[in-house]
Amino acid sequence: MKKVLLFILVASVIVVVANNRKSVKHANEQHEFTLTPAKPIYFNSFVDCNMAEAWIGDTFRIFPGKYGEDPLWGYSNELKYADAMSPDIVFGKKHTEFVEPIMPKNVKPNEEGLHGAVWFETIYQEAKDKSGKTLFALYHNENYPETYPYRSSNKKGYINKNWPQGLTGEKTPAAVCRIGIMKSLDGGKSWENKGIVLEDDQPRMILKPYNNAVTFAGGVGDPSAIVSGNYLYIFYGEYGYPGNYDTLGYDGQKEFQGQCISIARIALSDLENPAGKAFRWNGKSFTAPGDGIGKPIASLQIPINEGGGPASNVNSKFYWGPSVSWNNYLQSWVMLMAKSEGASWKGSSIYISFNKNKVLDEKTAQSWSKPTLLLNKPNNIVWYPSLQPVGDKDAIKNKYTCLSMGKDARLFYKVQTKDTSYYVSEYTIHFGK
Repeated sequence: MKKVLLFILVASVIVVVANNRKSVKHANEQHEFTLTPAKPIYFNSFVDCNMAEAWIGDTFRIFPGKYGEDPLWGYSNELKYADAMSPDIVFGKKHTEFVEPIMPKNVKPNEEGLHGAVWFETIYQEAKDKSGKTLFALYHNENYPETYPYRSSNKKGYINKNWPQGLTGEKTPAAVCRIGIMKSLDGGKSWENKGIVLEDDQPRMILKPYNNAVTFAGGVGDPSAIVSGNYLYIFYGEYGYPGNYDTLGYDGQKEFQGQCISIARIALSDLENPAGKAFRWNGKSFTAPGDGIGKPIASLQIPINEGGGPASNVNSKFYWGPSVSWNNYLQSWVMLMAKSEGASWKGSSIYISFNKNKVLDEKTAQSWSKPTLLLNKPNNIVWYPSLQPVGDKDAIKNKYTCLSMGKDARLFYKVQTKDTSYYVSEYTIHFGK
């Protein structure tokens, strides 16, 4: 019989270490849950992002993968979709059962349009369309000076000078991430690009000699978005300098204060024409422009005395890759995140945070508990954690997705070892009050 672990969640929540199956209980209870080792579910299609999914009528559809041009890794057509009458059936689909949607083409470097590679991270389903087929996909986008060169006419793009190192070696460039929106009218079988809504421009790129973490040159990415009221709230990683980067005036403390998990929002009514309509939280309100300077969620920053620091520094620790969902049973928002503890986002742990304010606004959107260790897999690299619905009657009846769940959920994450990588669920989570 499998060992079942019971945890009591508090302001500082609990600790779970995967290799020895121990738990630590704290006082001042907020929530409780049980993390249970389960028969592993290995996802058979490419995953390198948050899971984006929706119910189209009685069909659960999922959109993992990557699409588009990438000078470092090569062109990709791995952004695909699969569907079935239950989440568990979809998670068990073979790679050959996934289908490529019709995607907008990449344009030439100096043209206006879609540049670089795209990963779908969240799906918003238009509530007014009763068929469920009108979808908006929030996407993570990556570019380089080669694919998106600087234009003096609009001051967009990147200048290939003192550019930091990329993931495939010293002579390769680091990417810059941005966040955009696409729209589908046929349930995700074809997509139209609506443009970029959040980005950091060239003056905010963190260059040599200070950027040595082998991550991004700057930018915003790895988003997760949820609806509250009339807005889509976007949680994302912030990797740019909170001001104009200058080698002589570089301040690591200043960079740290502007990173890493931040929030922006866009009115649902603006998703059709979203360019210039998303606003970052500036510390008091959502009024910083989409290409402006905002402030991160203070409670999700790792303090300097605990190893935190600027994301461009290889020795800094920071949380990244948020995945946010509403727990219908707890009546609480739940956020999972990975922890970077070295070059190239390397880290072996997953953290969890809670926000008990159902309605988000300028004040409550920032009210997240300090992240607490949820799971650690030593000697592995773990990233892109998410909670996913189980395939029971309750999940199907309520049409749960990665954005909304009940008492029970599956914990998924990507694991990378020296020899391989895979996306897997090895645990279920049962929430209690």
